[in-house]
Order: sequence, then C-alpha cells, then structure tokens
Amino acid sequence: MRFRGLHHVELSVLDYERSVAFYDRMFGWLGYTSFWTLDIGYRSTYYMARFPMPHSYIGIQPARGGERLNHEDQSTGIHHVALWARNRREVDRFHAEFLLREDVTVTEAPAEYPIYAPGYYAVFFVDATGIRWELAYIPRIPSPWAILRSIKAGKALMRQHPEWDGSPMKAMMRRLSSRDALAQDRSDPS
Repeated sequence: MRFRGLHHVELSVLDYERSVAFYDRMFGWLGYTSFWTLDIGYRSTYYMARFPMPHSYIGIQPARGGERLNHEDQSTGIHHVALWARNRREVDRFHAEFLLREDVTVTEAPAEYPIYAPGYYAVFFVDATGIRWELAYIPRIPSPWAILRSIKAGKALMRQHPEWDGSPMKAMMRRLSSRDALAQDRSDPS
C-alpha cells in the first residue's frame, strides 16, 4: 500500500499574475512553502505543504487559452481540489480570516459531512479561474459521536438505495487489478 498519494498537480489559470498573488496569500495563510521554475522551459509557481520533504504539491501555470470554469457544469476537467486541514478550527479560521476577508466565493460554508467519513469537516470555495477548492479535515481517531453520525447517514443512504447489497462501504468499494494480475493477463495468450 502506498503511504503517499498524489505527487503533484498543475493547474492552468486565466490570469497568472492575479492567481499567483491570490495563491501566495492563500497558501501562505495555510503555512505552505513556494518555489517557481525561473522560466526555464516553462513558467509555473508551486506550493508544497512539507518543505524540505515535499509531499503533494500544486503548480499554477498560465493558460494559453480557454475561459473561466464553472464547477456546477461538471464539464471535463478538474471538479475540485481538496487540501488537508490540521483540524476543524483551521477550517473555521480559514473561512473567517481568509476566505471572507479576501471576498472569495464560498460555495459551501464550513460543515460536517458524515457521509464522507466520520468527523469529515470542510469548506468549499472557488478561485478567479473558477477552480473549486476544498479545505477538509478528517480526524485520525474520530469521536464516538462522529462515528454514530456517519452510521446514521449511511443508514439513511441505504434506505434511498435498496439495490445495494449491504452497507454503503461494501457497495462503494471496487477491486483494482494488481501489478501481478496485469502482468499475468498480458502473458496469457488466450
């Protein structure tokens, strides 16, 4: 099992200078570190959470064309990008001290989403290019009450989906082909 997920993602933005100014403030508030390409081959500014041992990081580069995104259209492309929060207080403070003060469009105010995971707490917002973001917190050890709220939300969802065989967790899990199984499939002539 991998202990890291996404390495990095590059987002193309309509107004690079304005976007970098916004992201400098946003990622600065969240405690990220930034570096850029020095225009060697291409232009991109990066933000990473764990300097000097980078984990996942996000690049911002100028778009060569296109128009503002609308996440509600659910068109091809990124629907939203979620960042890890340290705790619920950080989500609330980010909303009050950064998003509201910067006059950022908040699509969903801070709230708990028990159907996603016990204790899942997040705020959703949109940048100037229309890219939707989320700052989310999931406790490592959820409270018993958070677990109960998730169970209750799961049961409500099960009532809406009688076609599911068992719990939502069972219904949602999918099996992927392993490296070994894929190699076996390629070597099997039948």
